[in-house]
Amino acid sequence: MGDYHTPRGVAVPPPKPFFWAVRTALKETFFPDDPFRQFKNQPPSRKFVLGLQYLMPILEWAPRYTFQFFKSDLVAGITIASLAVPQGISYANLASLQPIVGLYSSFVPPLIYAMFGSSRDVAVGTVAVASLLLTSMIGGVVHPYENPKLYFQLAMTATFFSGILQTALGLLRLGFIVDFLSHATIVGFMGGAATIVCLQQLKGMLGLVHFTRGTDMVSVLKSVFTQVHQWRWESAVLGCLFLFFLLLTRYFSKRKPAFFWINAMAPLMSVILGSILVYLTHAENHGVQVIGYLKKGLNPPSLSDLAFGSPYLVTAIKTGAVTGIIALAEGIAVGRTFSMFKNYHIDGNKEMIAFGLMNIAGSCTSCYLTTGPFSRTAVNFNAGCKSAVSNIVMATAVMITLLFLTPLFHYTPQVVLSSIIIAAMLGLIDYEAAIHLWKVDKFDFVVCMSAYIGVVFVSVEIGLIIAVTMSMLRLLLSIARPRTYVLGNIPNTMTYRSIDQYPNANNVPGMLILHIDAPIYFANSNYLRERITRWIYEEEDRVKSCGEASLHYVILDVSAVGSIDTSGMSMLDEVKKDLDKKGLKLVLANPGSEVMKKLDKTEFIQNIGQEWIYLTVGEAVGACNFMLHTCKRTPPTLRMPPAVELTAQDNV
Repeated sequence: MGDYHTPRGVAVPPPKPFFWAVRTALKETFFPDDPFRQFKNQPPSRKFVLGLQYLMPILEWAPRYTFQFFKSDLVAGITIASLAVPQGISYANLASLQPIVGLYSSFVPPLIYAMFGSSRDVAVGTVAVASLLLTSMIGGVVHPYENPKLYFQLAMTATFFSGILQTALGLLRLGFIVDFLSHATIVGFMGGAATIVCLQQLKGMLGLVHFTRGTDMVSVLKSVFTQVHQWRWESAVLGCLFLFFLLLTRYFSKRKPAFFWINAMAPLMSVILGSILVYLTHAENHGVQVIGYLKKGLNPPSLSDLAFGSPYLVTAIKTGAVTGIIALAEGIAVGRTFSMFKNYHIDGNKEMIAFGLMNIAGSCTSCYLTTGPFSRTAVNFNAGCKSAVSNIVMATAVMITLLFLTPLFHYTPQVVLSSIIIAAMLGLIDYEAAIHLWKVDKFDFVVCMSAYIGVVFVSVEIGLIIAVTMSMLRLLLSIARPRTYVLGNIPNTMTYRSIDQYPNANNVPGMLILHIDAPIYFANSNYLRERITRWIYEEEDRVKSCGEASLHYVILDVSAVGSIDTSGMSMLDEVKKDLDKKGLKLVLANPGSEVMKKLDKTEFIQNIGQEWIYLTVGEAVGACNFMLHTCKRTPPTLRMPPAVELTAQDNV
């Protein structure tokens, strides 16, 4: 049989003090990146400076800022300002707010982000999805045109609570909450929201005055086609021309990336050309709606407009929470995407604090919700930005616009703004990502389409709830129904792998080797007990049908079991008792430290015997093989002497 040596026992980790364990668990949960390591062994004055730099990253990179960087940021800032002005006005219209509020929202928030944000590429501004959510949720209780003052107050209040939530998540380092919005959820939700936004722009494209307050497809299409007699062909023709122009510039920019600025400048060019055309032809007298008067001046304070005593405060808080989470998910995802291209790291918790502070400040200065939109950030990145100074340049350009240029937007046609929104939203309908989800993971595709259908046919909030619920259901199912599979031996090796994955893997005579692929908790312990029992029945039936040696050992590979609770321990105890009744022996392979702690504290080690717990599946198989060959039929109560273990060549 070969030489034998003393088997290597699986060690029980030494006990740790309770408070040490709690502190370690909290650190791993909330401080996985160890943000305080830079403060170690530093004098108090240096710690103070490092603390300020941590809270305000601008203090860290500003001393190293160069004139060469400024030249790049100046070009990028002016470029994104040309996009920020028409987009700000367009998205404010989408949010049912005064167009000037959109310009306000591109002035103060970018300045705040430049001081507190950790991304060099994120360009701050309003986004279509948050604008649509404002209209949908607040507009459902207060009509934006019948009671514009109260609607504005609730929008500012919702923005304030968004900022409070975002800042709190960052300070408490609870950014992992945003991770519950899976990629499939975001793809479906964004696509559905973009579809609804495009459909709602039919109001501007067709020159309609009255329109539905609903956001679902049926309500929008019904509102459009029941007013066929009020369609204005002049507005429709103008809208189609500008939409074609915007899509053409985007197509050309994608074919020739060096000319990205053409696509970036296209919205502002559309606004200028549309305004000149309306002014020269007096199209406002022929059914083409225009923005009208925009007052000059910088952001007026709106702290007194925060409606904390309003009967609709709950609606504002709910709207703020939903829009805040969506804005965080989009902004952080965008920041991480572009940081990878330049090979630097952004701190998700710092980003949350930055977004939160800029929305709190924005709610006090007549700005509604802002984040880091993909379109504006992509333009900023392609324009060659080097730091957050590009946001300062953009804010300065918007400030000049607010002080001197707002009268020029008087004749800007609403249909041009609708065309700008449609062109931007078509880029958010990522059908290629949906096809990829179908190919890779059917359940993710179902989650994606559930979000899309829920948003398009019911409402934005319901679509989001459906998608998050299905994602959570999948998570719960993966916990409650973990994978278990039979392991077999790869010929001529000591390796044991899934028989389903490796058809050439051989069953080991007299043994059933099972791998449990998840932690064992109360939610799955009963399922695992039943599943292990069924594996045993199936193996016994297979052995009988094939005429192989009868089953004697059940080896559980628990290498993937990172943790186990008391319900899990009870399950193992029940499995052992069931196996004892059947005359079978339970063997454990490769338990981790957390599992060994529980095995020791519940005295399960004494119950099963230390000699039946092994470092590897190979060692467990070797020991069981030795018992089968020497004892032929091993009584269930027989314990293997500690001085036997098969050598490597005998294990195979």
